[in-house]
Amino acid sequence: MNSQYRVVVIGGGVVGASVLYHLAKMGWTDVVLIERSVLTAGSSWHAAGGIHALNADPNMAALQAYTIDLLSEIEEESGQNIGLHMTGGLTLAGTPERWEWLQSAYRVFQSIGIEDCELLTPQQAQERCPIMSTDGVLGAMWADREGYVDTTGTVHAYATAAKKRGASVFEHTKVEAMEQVHDGWIVKTDKGDIRCEHVVNAAGLWAKQVGRMAGVELPVSPLKHHYLITDQIPEVAAHDFEMPMTVDLEGFTYMRQDQKGILIGIYEIEHQHWAMNGAPWNYGMELFQEDLDRIENELMLGFARYPSAENVGIKTWVNGAFTFSPDGNPLVGPVPGKRGYWSACAVMAGFLQGGGVGKSLAEWMIEGEPEADVYCMDVARYGKFAENKQYIKETTGQFYSRRFVISYPNEQLPAGRPLKMAPAHDAMTAAGCRWGSSWDLETPLYFAPSEDFEENLTLKRSNAHQIVAAECKNVRENVGMVDITGFSRFEVTGPNAEVWLNNVMASKLPAPGRAKLAPMLGEDGRLKGDLTVLNWGTDSSGHCTWWIMGSYYLRAWHMRWFDDHMIDGVQVRDLGEDMCGFGLTGPNSRKVIEKLCHQDIGALKFMGCGDFDVGMIRAKVARMSVAGELGYEINCRYGDHVKLRRMLLEAGEEFGLQEYGFNAMLSLRLEKSFGIWSAEFTQGYTPGMTGMDRWIDWDKEFVGKAAAVAERDGNGPAQKLVTFEIDADDADASGYEPVWSGEKRVGFVTSGGYGHTVQKSLAMALVDADSAAEGTDLKVHVVGVERSAKVIAPSPYDPTGKAMRG
Repeated sequence: MNSQYRVVVIGGGVVGASVLYHLAKMGWTDVVLIERSVLTAGSSWHAAGGIHALNADPNMAALQAYTIDLLSEIEEESGQNIGLHMTGGLTLAGTPERWEWLQSAYRVFQSIGIEDCELLTPQQAQERCPIMSTDGVLGAMWADREGYVDTTGTVHAYATAAKKRGASVFEHTKVEAMEQVHDGWIVKTDKGDIRCEHVVNAAGLWAKQVGRMAGVELPVSPLKHHYLITDQIPEVAAHDFEMPMTVDLEGFTYMRQDQKGILIGIYEIEHQHWAMNGAPWNYGMELFQEDLDRIENELMLGFARYPSAENVGIKTWVNGAFTFSPDGNPLVGPVPGKRGYWSACAVMAGFLQGGGVGKSLAEWMIEGEPEADVYCMDVARYGKFAENKQYIKETTGQFYSRRFVISYPNEQLPAGRPLKMAPAHDAMTAAGCRWGSSWDLETPLYFAPSEDFEENLTLKRSNAHQIVAAECKNVRENVGMVDITGFSRFEVTGPNAEVWLNNVMASKLPAPGRAKLAPMLGEDGRLKGDLTVLNWGTDSSGHCTWWIMGSYYLRAWHMRWFDDHMIDGVQVRDLGEDMCGFGLTGPNSRKVIEKLCHQDIGALKFMGCGDFDVGMIRAKVARMSVAGELGYEINCRYGDHVKLRRMLLEAGEEFGLQEYGFNAMLSLRLEKSFGIWSAEFTQGYTPGMTGMDRWIDWDKEFVGKAAAVAERDGNGPAQKLVTFEIDADDADASGYEPVWSGEKRVGFVTSGGYGHTVQKSLAMALVDADSAAEGTDLKVHVVGVERSAKVIAPSPYDPTGKAMRG
């Protein structure tokens, strides 16, 4: 082992081996993997090894598809047999709600490019899996690209292929400490110190301890997971084909063939954490005693689904630990605040996602950005709040127990909540507010008419539909007030603040007392933010004070980007713990704020901003509105939030002021064709695709300009963002539904909902450029049902913008 490498990968499971392989494949051969025991010692050796291409997130689905394609390549390259069995797979639905969900999911999979799926009747499903009972089965979905691998063979294949490309692997080498130095890291092991530029934490069950060595507290926890392998089953041995991977969602089990028997795995409701501070260092190839009492209910459902298994013995019990994040997705990428320290852990489905994780991390490290939009597994999607042990315990446990449970789009899950609450939270709750969650913060959804109102869980329009309609109506006709604590705010100051902003923002910067919409791009020209820059004017030093406002849940993600592009003479401060506020929206909003304001706020023009006395509160006010109405965003200190709400409610009573929530805001913004991040705007899309190019200042230099110019001056984007009117009656599009022109899939929905003012089901979608013309007739699947759709002009409500500029 050398004393210096470019990269040290810690952990010899499937993820660490994949990272090593991809680094070497991309040309970094001065890389080493160190493992405290032997390769696979941890979760990898006892994993069930299932693989499938299905995932509701298109970027994750693409990475899973990449992994599946890669498996045969590394087998050939390494010469190591990985035991790949592509059996195909079934997903069973046992309730009407589940069958509806599965039909909807089938269309989403079509939309994101997974074409090898089909819906089956129970009888057709049984033909594919003859040993299963169809009792209670209403339907199923078949996918060709499902199967399993030999887990130990696969890890060794990655490692062997990496070594053939020049990488090094050292087993029985334990990391004991870590020290950050000016040019990288010193990794201290029981075999000596290693200096390196980069460290990758792929330590799996030990990721917690390896993180703490670098001063990093990762939101991960191991949980115990059971599966069993039966003795030979005559009914299995009688067939000349393998039983497919089969997931029984109502039974909380998955099944695959194992030799001439079957393997049944269980995601039990009664989950059990283990070693939340990290596995013991001497643990590795052990298992826990099976806990039959805890899994009894799910076990009985499993044997009922495969009756022939009841007639044979159980050859092997596996009760082992796997590491989970709060949402079940991996934690990958550069850890904020720790230059050169990379996370590659919490990869629950390592043999399915490990190839994609290794590819993305290697691209990130070598090229500066991964090819795919990997926000769904970016370690920066969590903040400091997620380091809390109780938060981790609640959220990881919730994910595990809900692994096979339907999650409805209007469902609010309870784990880790409520955590952070705006100061007026209790008063708003007393007024009927129902809450959602964004990052660590409780955000208002709508105001219920009574204390005992309960929203029904559904894929369609819920019983809160009319509540939201009334809130929208009041905003359009009178004035609504919404808590805007759930917006991010960054303060930018210093003598070089303007220089820095001009470089990272693609737009022209606003003059003092003005605000501008500002796209932010990566080097590859893809979006990094749909932000608003506000210039509050000069301070006593003669320099302007700037704000950047955006999506609250991207706070850590954006701060990492700002830090990575920092220059001298600039300070960026996250104001998320200091500032909050309320927005006034509607034709009477000026009347309300004028009643309280001590300056001539009526003279404030659209997209203007400034410091104002609102009653007794010194506030920063900007005239803008996500709803497309006359509106004001009033930003105040946390300590002023309660008082501000009281004053606004009292002043607005005569003008019909009522509080509203984000559900109404999302409906109102759709009527204006205003896109939002994670839907219309993501780091997978470009300015030209999304219409954000209209805000670009082409006369200046900025990050990503070369790529943006190439798109502008080339043939243009292949897809464009459009607005649809959909012929729907009881359900609305929500995202990733396929868009069809005849039998050809020409795009997908980015987001949708009901426009209560225009009284139409609306959606925004990315479609092929030749299908983007206004008036084009298309089709969209909404909750699995084909609906007529028409491309309409942007901003079906007030297309000239008179209301918000008036």
